[in-house]
Amino acid sequence: MAGGSKPDAKGRSGGRFERVTVNLAPAASHALEHAAALTGDSKTDTINRALQIYAMLADAVDQGAAVYVRSPDGELERQRLFAERFNRVPFRQ
Repeated sequence: MAGGSKPDAKGRSGGRFERVTVNLAPAASHALEHAAALTGDSKTDTINRALQIYAMLADAVDQGAAVYVRSPDGELERQRLFAERFNRVPFRQ
């Protein structure tokens, strides 16, 4: 944990930031490079935003929602981001 903060009983850090180490698969590493280049954000900012979006989408799918992307020609395409039966604890801030 960054800043020397110790986790509480639920594993949360009392500090503002948490340092983690991740091992990215080659495809994920390329996606991170691409996303950071598209937005001009740092890798850290890109990862932070990506995790927030992932949690939001996982929560929506867990509640029965579907995610669609509209193509440039106006067609809607359903995105299957998670297993149909997504057993997890819903994300709450």
